[in-house]
Amino acid sequence: MSIRDRFAQLPTGAKLLLILTAVLLPIGIALTWIGELGIRQANSALEGRSQDQARAAAGEIESLIARNALALRIAANGALVNGASGDACTRVAKSLAIAPAVAQSFELEDIQGHPLCSSGEIGDTGTLPLIAPGNIGLRVSPDGNAVAVRVGVINGMATAMLPATELRNTANLAGTHIQSLVLYDDQRDLRILGSNKVRDRQLSLTEWPIGNGSLSAQVGTGEQRITPLDRLMLLLPVFMWIAAALITWFLVSRLLIRPLKRLERAVLKYQPGQPALDLPRKLGPATEIQSLSDAFGRVVVRVDQSEREMTGALEGQRRLVREVHHRVKNNLQVVASLLNIHGRSAKTPEAQSAYAGIGRRVGALSIVHRNHFAEMEENRGIGLRPLISELAAELRAGAPESARGMSVDLDLDTVYTTQDVAVAVAFLVTEIGEFAMLNCPEEPIEIALRRTSELTARLTLNSGALVPEEESDPEKAQFERIIGGLAKQLRSSLDRKLGRYSVDLPVFPPR
Repeated sequence: MSIRDRFAQLPTGAKLLLILTAVLLPIGIALTWIGELGIRQANSALEGRSQDQARAAAGEIESLIARNALALRIAANGALVNGASGDACTRVAKSLAIAPAVAQSFELEDIQGHPLCSSGEIGDTGTLPLIAPGNIGLRVSPDGNAVAVRVGVINGMATAMLPATELRNTANLAGTHIQSLVLYDDQRDLRILGSNKVRDRQLSLTEWPIGNGSLSAQVGTGEQRITPLDRLMLLLPVFMWIAAALITWFLVSRLLIRPLKRLERAVLKYQPGQPALDLPRKLGPATEIQSLSDAFGRVVVRVDQSEREMTGALEGQRRLVREVHHRVKNNLQVVASLLNIHGRSAKTPEAQSAYAGIGRRVGALSIVHRNHFAEMEENRGIGLRPLISELAAELRAGAPESARGMSVDLDLDTVYTTQDVAVAVAFLVTEIGEFAMLNCPEEPIEIALRRTSELTARLTLNSGALVPEEESDPEKAQFERIIGGLAKQLRSSLDRKLGRYSVDLPVFPPR
């Protein structure tokens, strides 16, 4: 079975679902793929944006540290160029005061790291490493709330503290998406933004070196990705296909298939002869189906009217045929009676025998018409069993005096045939019976009728008169010609055996 044949056998709802799937589903898949590609590009853009903000935050902090280190170096070099003195911190403080966005808390140390003087809250700087002139050292302060910036200058060192608040303000300049920022060295860390409650898995973390790797900045930005709700919105084309298929299937089933099924059941329930076709009154909002229902009703009325007219015409025809057969039967009986009357008044025995032979043949034909008239009520054809039985009774009743004691034995099956076959059988039985009565009246006649298949039956007649005699007998020769002609009318060959003649007959199949 081909795909087209299988598709044609599907219900209308399934066909519609397949058609919508073939049309809409590829479009939905294509739109979903395009949306997924857009999601990937948006995620890449958001990740790049987070990277840029993290880099900017690290850069702002590094710029702040570099600006403070440069200002501190210039001021410390000027103060310590002539050696340490008590007013060195005062000169450095005056120099730093005119520098914008520079820490004002600092400490001056000699080349061994011993404090010389300080300004503001500096805290413990004894654990900080020694720095050669021209170098810069960055460390998280021992108390963990600032970044210590130590620069090496001539004749000593200078250390400044950048508090966490100033670092936080600087980091906020990079953008509002910075959620976490931690500065750390190999010993301590300083959290500038965020809190310990913020889990790393909720942030996108990046590492940035500061001050030639002296410090590292861990920047955490929020994961700005497409949410599941956004993905769900991107799957709307597929959901639209599903919704369209389901809605269409429901509407077609409710507005088309179900009313047609109801109409089909009502039409199949109707039986010929009922007063009227009982169709559903409400078949949904589809006016076409209602029009189809009305058309069914009109067609049934027309067919019923035509059937009644045809039945009336057929009944009239049947009555006419019955009347014709009845009149033919009556006419044949009248002819047989006339032949019988004239035969009795005949002068010679030969004339009486001739009249009797003709009367028997006319009577046989009358019997055929009478049986045909009787079987027309059931329309099954002419029954050969009652026909042959009546013929045998007529033969015994009309037998000459010499054959009054001849017996006729019957062994007949119930079979039915056409009128033409019945006429030929009646003449065949009459001819053989008459020949046996005239030539061998002391021998009985046996007539058997057996069904041999659904469409054939075999008629067999046994009598001593059927024994072959001399070929020169003209009466026997004429008898053989008549019997052979009747067998030809039956479209069968006559099977002649010693004392028995058989012939096959066409019959109707059994019911």
